[in-house]
Amino acid sequence: MTTTNRLFLSVACLTLLGGCFDRHRSTESLCLDHPEICANTNLNDGQCRLQRTQLIWQRYDVLQNPIDEEQFKELKFTYAYQKCLEYAARIEPTELKERKTVRTQALIHSYEEIRRLSEALADSTDPQIIYFRWSQGDKRALRQFLQLEGTPALETPELQLALATFYTEVDKEKTIQLLKHALELHTGEQPIQPEIIQSLATLSHQTESATEAYLWAKIGTDLGASVASQEKLNSFYPMTDEERQRLDEKALKVAKSIRRGEFRAEQVQ
Repeated sequence: MTTTNRLFLSVACLTLLGGCFDRHRSTESLCLDHPEICANTNLNDGQCRLQRTQLIWQRYDVLQNPIDEEQFKELKFTYAYQKCLEYAARIEPTELKERKTVRTQALIHSYEEIRRLSEALADSTDPQIIYFRWSQGDKRALRQFLQLEGTPALETPELQLALATFYTEVDKEKTIQLLKHALELHTGEQPIQPEIIQSLATLSHQTESATEAYLWAKIGTDLGASVASQEKLNSFYPMTDEERQRLDEKALKVAKSIRRGEFRAEQVQ
């Protein structure tokens, strides 16, 4: 190895070690270096330790890279921290009574932070953020989200499921199509969302498609997203033993294809 190569390798290693060291410092040292990202939290308090730590480190990530995606993560961590604080603020400490005051102040500040981050993300074009704003009651976000229908921006299982929730009450057949497409987009690498399978079983039942309802219920069982017990399925969907065995075998094949990321809607027609 030449001297130049050894020098390059040494610099690369130092850079990697520096990055690892920076990412694995204690939260205490991080707060000493960046007190602004730890301000208005209930530091040195056993309550909400996990949520507080996650939020502080995410604020640090935003400080390093203030893009919409990182701010959105901060918003979600702030919601989790707020939820914990709402419970913790009601607890009466046996010692250090001022801790309750600190928790209450941190809770009030969390509302302010949620408002600030929501305003910062109000014009984001990220479909995940648009959907989140819609789920929080933003009607403008709903219009924006629906305008993305049929575009590559919504071609993920999560966003197809989100789109399906809009059509549930107005077009059940379209909802079923969207849910099946969500499964087609599953790659086999990420966890399968049980809501997709459960919704397909429920909607098939509501549209009086007994065979499909039974089939999706069994697929759910095979994927660990049980919809109903076998006893209830037998009661809900009476059929011959031969037909039930055929559907059980088909459910196993479909479940396997979903797990592998090879599902196609034609498999359940």
